[in-house]
Amino acid sequence: MKTKFLFFTLVMALYFSSELRAQNKETQASPLSELQRKFVELRFGMFIHFNIPTYEDADWPDPETPAADFNPTKLNADQWAKAAKSANMTYGCITTKHHSGFCIWDTKSTDYNVMNSPYKKDVVKQFADAFRKNGLKVMLYYSILDTHHKLRPNEIVPSHIEMIKKQLTELLTNYGPVEALIIDGWDAPWSRISYDDVPFEEIYKLVKSLQPNCIMMDLNGAKYPSDGLYYTDIKTYEMGAGQHLSKETNTMPALACLPLQSSWFWKSDFPGTAVKNPEKLVNETLLPLNKANCNFILNVAPNKEGLFDDNAIAALKEIGKLYKNNPVPATFKATGAPIISTNLARNQPANSSWSEDMNIMDFANDDDFHSSWQSNSRVKEPWYEIDFRSPETFNTVIVYETKPNIKKYKLEYYDNKVWKLLFEGENLNRVKLHRFDKIKGDKVRISIQTYSTAPSIAEFQVYNETR
Repeated sequence: MKTKFLFFTLVMALYFSSELRAQNKETQASPLSELQRKFVELRFGMFIHFNIPTYEDADWPDPETPAADFNPTKLNADQWAKAAKSANMTYGCITTKHHSGFCIWDTKSTDYNVMNSPYKKDVVKQFADAFRKNGLKVMLYYSILDTHHKLRPNEIVPSHIEMIKKQLTELLTNYGPVEALIIDGWDAPWSRISYDDVPFEEIYKLVKSLQPNCIMMDLNGAKYPSDGLYYTDIKTYEMGAGQHLSKETNTMPALACLPLQSSWFWKSDFPGTAVKNPEKLVNETLLPLNKANCNFILNVAPNKEGLFDDNAIAALKEIGKLYKNNPVPATFKATGAPIISTNLARNQPANSSWSEDMNIMDFANDDDFHSSWQSNSRVKEPWYEIDFRSPETFNTVIVYETKPNIKKYKLEYYDNKVWKLLFEGENLNRVKLHRFDKIKGDKVRISIQTYSTAPSIAEFQVYNETR
C-alpha cells in the first residue's frame, strides 16, 4: 500500500508540475518583435468610440455631464461584432474611458461609471464577450487625460496616478486576454500631460506585468521621429489629425486610424449623412497601409441606443466584399525595445563648438525634434556636450538628426576628470541609438569626425533604462 501511495503521489506531482509549466508558458512574455508581427498581421480592425460623448453631440462634452445621460436602451455588442466580421476585420477596440472620464465598466475606482447610470450593465464585458464569441480579438482604449477627475495639466496629484493604475489593473485583469491597449491623451500638444507628470515607465511596466503579451500603444505619432520607437510598442498615426505614415519609406510596425463617419463619436445627423466611400477606403487607404506594415483601425460609432446605424452597417458589408486579409507576412525591421524612461539630458546645461548663428547648443536638448543645434560651417571638428554638473548614472545615448548627415563619430563620458570612450565608428542612421551597461559620468560628449555638410543635432538624449 505504501508503494502504491508513493507512486500515486509521484504521478500527481508530475501532473501538476506539467500543468503549472503549461500555465506559465501561456502567461510568459513573447519577444516584442513577435508581438509586433502578430499585431501588424491582424491588419484591419474596428474602433468603437462609445461613451458619455455619444449622448451630448460632442466629442468633448461638459466634464460634469451626469452619468444619468448614459442610457443605451438597445445595446447589442453582438451586432457590432457581426458588423466587424462582415468587413473582414480581425479585432475590435472600445473606448473604456475617454477624455471626459466616464468609465463604461464596473470599476471600483470612481462613482462616475456605467453602474451608476440608468443602464447599469458592464459595456466592456459585453463587448469583449461578443467579439471573442465571433472569433475576433479584443483590444481596449484608455485616456490618461480625464477632465471630470481633473487629471489635467498642472493639477495632477498622486491619487490620480493611483486611479490610473487601479483602472488599468481592472481592465487587464477582468476581461480576459487583451491583444493591445491604446493609450490617448498623454504627451500630446493638446493634453499637455508629460511622461513625467504621469510616469510612463511605471504604467508600461504595470501593463506588462498584468498581461505580458499585450501590445501597449500611445497615440504619440505627431511628436517623435518615424524611425525611432519612443514610448510605444507600435508607431501610431491619427490620420484625421494630420499624422500620416509614409507608405513608401516606412520601416516600422505601425497603426493608423480614421473614423468611418465624420467624427469619432456619434452625432445626431449621422443616420442621414453619407459615410466615407468604401471603395476609396479599401483601395486608397487600407490596402496601401497594409502593404507598408501598417494595421488600420476604422472607427464606427454606435448611436444613443447602442446600435450601429443602417448606413454604417451597409458600408461595412461593402468593405467586406472588396477587402480580404492578405496572408503575406509583415516585413518591418526589428525595432528593439522602446524608450520608456525619462530623458536625463533634457534642458541640462549644454556646450558645443562654434554654432551657426542662433542655432546654439540649447536647441539639441530642448525636447523638440523640430529645432536643432547647427555647427558653424567653418568648424572642422565639431563637438557637442551635455553637462550634468554632478555624476549621473545612465546606459543609453541617442543622437537624432533631422536628416542623416553625420557618419563617423566618437561618444565619450567624463568620469573622475577623464574622458572615457563609449563608442567610436560609423553609423549612418538618422536615429543613432546606443545601449550599453550602466556607467556614471558628469558629462557626455559626441565628437563628429566625418560628415557630408555642417552637422546639426535635433535631439541629444541620455537615459537610465531599467532592463
